[in-house]
Amino acid sequence: MAGNSFGTLFKITTFGESHGPKIGVVIDGCPAGVKIDTAFIQNELDRRKPGQSKITTHRKESDTPEIVSGVFEGVSTGAPIAAFIDNSDNRSNDYNHLIDRFRPNHADFTYEKKYGIRDHNGGGRSSARETACRVFGGSVAKLILNEKKIRVNAYVSQVGNIKCTKNYQELDLQKTYENIVRCPDEDIAKTMISYIEEIKKSGDTIGGIITGVISGCPVGLGEPVFDKLSADLGKAMLSINAVKGFELGNAFEAVHMKGSEYNDIFYNDKSVIKTKTNNSGGIQGGISNGMDIYFRVMFKPVATILRPQDTVDKNGNAVKVEGKGRHDPCVLPRAVSVVEAMSSLVLVDHLLRARVARI
Repeated sequence: MAGNSFGTLFKITTFGESHGPKIGVVIDGCPAGVKIDTAFIQNELDRRKPGQSKITTHRKESDTPEIVSGVFEGVSTGAPIAAFIDNSDNRSNDYNHLIDRFRPNHADFTYEKKYGIRDHNGGGRSSARETACRVFGGSVAKLILNEKKIRVNAYVSQVGNIKCTKNYQELDLQKTYENIVRCPDEDIAKTMISYIEEIKKSGDTIGGIITGVISGCPVGLGEPVFDKLSADLGKAMLSINAVKGFELGNAFEAVHMKGSEYNDIFYNDKSVIKTKTNNSGGIQGGISNGMDIYFRVMFKPVATILRPQDTVDKNGNAVKVEGKGRHDPCVLPRAVSVVEAMSSLVLVDHLLRARVARI
C-alpha cells in the first residue's frame, strides 16, 4: 500500500489501523533545535480525540503520544521524530457483521477490489483514527510556525443548512474551542449543537464546512506549476477522511463576477504592498502574496448511520447493513484540528523549500 507519506522536505509517514494495538507517525526533515512542547502537542491531540462531548463518538482514547526518537532533552535533534499512540478502547466485535458486507459510501468495496483483502474492524487503515497521527505531525509543524508568528486557525462555519454568515475577520477565532461544535459565533454554535443532537437521535449523520485561516504568512511560499501552495493545500485537505471539496478565497463566488470585480488591486501601505480586496485568498500564481490565506473545506455526512441500508455482500447478493457501535453524528468538531494540522504541515514544508531555494 503506497501513499502513506505527505510532504517533501518536512514529511510525515503514518502507520497503523483503527483497531490495531497502536497507530504512529514518523516526521522526517524536522530541523534541529525546535523546542518540542509536549503539553502543546497533547492539547492539539485532545482537540481531536474521541469521546470529548455529547456530539462526538463515545469511544474513549487518551491519545497520549510516546515519542521514541528524534528528541533529546526536549529539543529536536534533526533526526526522524517517531511517536506511537495506543488504541486502548477499540471494540472490534461491533464490526463482526461487516466481514463480508460492503457499507455504502465507505472504503470497504474499493479496498477489497484493490488489495484483495481488507481489515473490516473500524475500517482499518481507512478509518479517521489515522488522523491522530496527522495532528501529532501538524502540532510539531505548528511549533515551528508559532516561532515565526504564523497563525493557523480553523473553525466550523456550516453544519447542514446552518451557516455562520459572518466573515472570519468579524469573528474572534480564539473562541473557536470554547464550545463543543468549534464555531466562534456563540449563537450559531448553540443552534448547530442542537441540530447535531437531533440528527444523532434519529440515527443519521450530517456534513458541513470548516473554514481555515492562515495569517502572518510571508510573501513567496509555493512553487510555480505543479507544486503551487494552493495545490498542496488542496491535496492536504482532500486527503482528510470525508472531505469532498476545497475552495480557496472566493473561488466559487468568482463565477458570478467580472474580472473588474474579482481582481485584487494592489496599493502601498507604509512601504508594504498589499491588496485592497482578497478574493484570491492570499495566493496568486500558486505563491503566497502576504495577505491572509483563507479557504473552505467541505465534509460529507459520516458514512456510518444507525439505520438499515441496502447493500451487497462479497458475492454480489443483496443484503442489509446497519451501523453499530460508536460513531460521530458529525465529523466537523473533531476535524477542525485536523484541518489546522494539515495546513501547518504544508506551510512548514514550503518554508523549508523557500529557504533551500535561496541558498
